[in-house]
Amino acid sequence: MTHSHREQPWRDDERTRGRVILLSANPISAAIEAIAHVVGHEVVVIADDDGGPGLGLAQPSVGDAVVLCDHDAPDAPAVLREALASEASYVAMMASRRRAEGLLEALREEGTPGLDKLRVPAGHNLGGKSAGEIALSVVAEIVAEAYQRPGGPLS
Repeated sequence: MTHSHREQPWRDDERTRGRVILLSANPISAAIEAIAHVVGHEVVVIADDDGGPGLGLAQPSVGDAVVLCDHDAPDAPAVLREALASEASYVAMMASRRRAEGLLEALREEGTPGLDKLRVPAGHNLGGKSAGEIALSVVAEIVAEAYQRPGGPLS
Protein backbone atom coordinates (compact mmCIF):
# COMPACT_ATOMS: atom_id res chain seq x y z
CA MET A 1 0.00 0.00 0.00
CA THR A 2 1.37 3.41 -0.92
CA HIS A 3 0.69 6.56 1.00
CA SER A 4 0.17 9.88 -0.68
CA HIS A 5 1.48 13.08 0.83
CA ARG A 6 -1.94 14.61 1.23
CA GLU A 7 -2.77 16.44 4.40
CA GLN A 8 -3.84 14.03 7.12
CA PRO A 9 -7.63 13.91 7.63
CA TRP A 10 -7.20 14.11 11.40
CA ARG A 11 -5.43 16.43 13.73
CA ASP A 12 -3.82 16.02 17.08
CA ASP A 13 -5.69 18.24 19.51
CA GLU A 14 -4.02 18.17 22.89
CA ARG A 15 -6.91 20.13 24.43
CA THR A 16 -9.12 17.03 24.23
CA ARG A 17 -6.53 14.66 25.68
CA GLY A 18 -6.88 14.76 29.42
CA ARG A 19 -5.81 11.80 31.49
CA VAL A 20 -7.94 8.71 31.96
CA ILE A 21 -7.84 7.75 35.64
CA LEU A 22 -8.99 4.18 36.27
CA LEU A 23 -9.88 2.97 39.75
CA SER A 24 -9.46 -0.80 40.24
CA ALA A 25 -7.30 -3.10 38.18
CA ASN A 26 -9.32 -5.74 36.35
CA PRO A 27 -9.76 -6.99 32.76
CA ILE A 28 -12.04 -4.09 31.81
CA SER A 29 -9.69 -1.44 33.21
CA ALA A 30 -6.77 -3.13 31.40
CA ALA A 31 -8.71 -2.96 28.12
CA ILE A 32 -9.70 0.68 28.74
CA GLU A 33 -6.04 1.46 29.43
CA ALA A 34 -4.93 -0.11 26.14
CA ILE A 35 -7.57 1.63 24.01
CA ALA A 36 -7.12 4.98 25.75
CA HIS A 37 -3.38 4.81 25.03
CA VAL A 38 -4.11 4.17 21.35
CA VAL A 39 -6.22 7.33 21.12
CA GLY A 40 -3.51 9.36 22.82
CA HIS A 41 -4.49 9.60 26.48
CA GLU A 42 -2.16 9.31 29.42
CA VAL A 43 -3.62 6.64 31.70
CA VAL A 44 -3.32 6.34 35.47
CA VAL A 45 -4.44 3.06 37.06
CA ILE A 46 -5.07 3.07 40.79
CA ALA A 47 -5.26 -0.56 41.88
CA ASP A 48 -7.19 -1.71 44.92
CA ASP A 49 -3.93 -2.54 46.69
CA ASP A 50 -2.31 0.87 46.11
CA GLY A 51 -2.97 1.80 49.71
CA GLY A 52 -6.12 3.44 50.84
CA PRO A 53 -9.26 4.60 49.13
CA GLY A 54 -9.57 7.37 46.68
CA LEU A 55 -7.82 9.11 43.90
CA GLY A 56 -4.73 9.81 45.98
CA LEU A 57 -2.12 11.79 44.14
CA ALA A 58 -3.95 11.60 40.80
CA GLN A 59 -5.81 14.87 41.55
CA PRO A 60 -8.18 14.97 38.55
CA SER A 61 -8.35 18.26 36.69
CA VAL A 62 -10.40 19.73 33.86
CA GLY A 63 -10.26 17.44 30.84
CA ASP A 64 -9.55 14.31 32.88
CA ALA A 65 -11.84 11.29 32.94
CA VAL A 66 -12.30 9.20 36.09
CA VAL A 67 -13.77 5.71 35.74
CA LEU A 68 -14.57 3.51 38.74
CA CYS A 69 -14.17 0.03 37.26
CA ASP A 70 -15.44 -1.93 40.28
CA HIS A 71 -18.84 -0.94 41.65
CA ASP A 72 -18.43 -3.54 44.42
CA ALA A 73 -15.28 -1.93 45.82
CA PRO A 74 -15.82 -1.19 49.52
CA ASP A 75 -14.65 2.39 49.01
CA ALA A 76 -16.87 3.01 45.94
CA PRO A 77 -19.02 5.69 47.64
CA ALA A 78 -15.95 7.58 48.92
CA VAL A 79 -14.21 7.34 45.54
CA LEU A 80 -17.29 8.64 43.72
CA ARG A 81 -17.69 11.53 46.18
CA GLU A 82 -14.05 12.46 45.66
CA ALA A 83 -14.27 12.19 41.86
CA LEU A 84 -17.50 14.21 41.70
CA ALA A 85 -15.98 16.94 43.88
CA SER A 86 -12.93 17.14 41.61
CA GLU A 87 -12.56 19.15 38.42
CA ALA A 88 -12.72 15.99 36.28
CA SER A 89 -14.74 16.55 33.13
CA TYR A 90 -16.01 12.96 32.99
CA VAL A 91 -16.88 10.71 35.94
CA ALA A 92 -18.31 7.25 35.38
CA MET A 93 -18.85 3.92 37.08
CA MET A 94 -18.92 0.45 35.57
CA ALA A 95 -22.19 -1.07 36.78
CA SER A 96 -25.58 -2.02 35.52
CA ARG A 97 -28.32 0.49 36.27
CA ARG A 98 -29.89 -2.05 38.62
CA ARG A 99 -26.64 -2.63 40.56
CA ALA A 100 -25.97 1.11 40.80
CA GLU A 101 -29.40 2.09 42.12
CA GLY A 102 -28.62 1.51 45.81
CA LEU A 103 -25.32 3.36 45.69
CA LEU A 104 -26.82 6.29 43.79
CA GLU A 105 -29.74 6.49 46.21
CA ALA A 106 -27.35 6.60 49.18
CA LEU A 107 -25.30 9.37 47.51
CA ARG A 108 -28.50 11.34 46.79
CA GLU A 109 -29.70 10.98 50.38
CA GLU A 110 -26.39 12.35 51.71
CA GLY A 111 -26.70 15.28 49.34
CA THR A 112 -23.58 14.45 47.33
CA PRO A 113 -23.01 17.34 44.91
CA GLY A 114 -22.24 16.78 41.24
CA LEU A 115 -24.31 13.62 40.72
CA ASP A 116 -25.58 15.09 37.45
CA LYS A 117 -22.14 14.56 35.90
CA LEU A 118 -21.94 10.87 36.92
CA ARG A 119 -22.35 8.41 34.03
CA VAL A 120 -23.80 5.07 35.10
CA PRO A 121 -23.37 2.74 33.40
CA ALA A 122 -20.15 4.02 31.85
CA GLY A 123 -19.91 3.92 28.07
CA HIS A 124 -22.05 4.11 24.97
CA ASN A 125 -24.62 1.41 24.26
CA LEU A 126 -22.71 -0.62 21.67
CA GLY A 127 -24.15 -3.93 22.86
CA GLY A 128 -20.75 -5.43 23.60
CA LYS A 129 -20.23 -8.00 26.33
CA SER A 130 -16.48 -8.72 26.38
CA ALA A 131 -13.98 -6.64 28.35
CA GLY A 132 -12.60 -5.18 25.12
CA GLU A 133 -16.03 -4.29 23.76
CA ILE A 134 -17.07 -2.66 27.03
CA ALA A 135 -13.78 -0.76 27.15
CA LEU A 136 -14.30 0.46 23.59
CA SER A 137 -17.71 1.85 24.57
CA VAL A 138 -16.22 3.65 27.60
CA VAL A 139 -13.36 5.22 25.64
CA ALA A 140 -15.82 6.19 22.88
CA GLU A 141 -17.91 8.03 25.48
CA ILE A 142 -14.80 9.75 26.90
CA VAL A 143 -13.78 10.93 23.42
CA ALA A 144 -17.32 12.07 22.57
CA GLU A 145 -17.51 13.99 25.84
CA ALA A 146 -14.14 15.65 25.19
CA TYR A 147 -15.38 16.89 21.82
CA GLN A 148 -18.85 17.69 23.21
CA ARG A 149 -20.52 15.31 20.77
CA PRO A 150 -23.42 12.90 21.33
CA GLY A 151 -21.46 9.92 20.03
CA GLY A 152 -24.07 8.61 17.61
CA PRO A 153 -23.62 7.32 14.06
CA LEU A 154 -21.99 9.60 11.48
CA SER A 155 -24.71 8.94 8.91
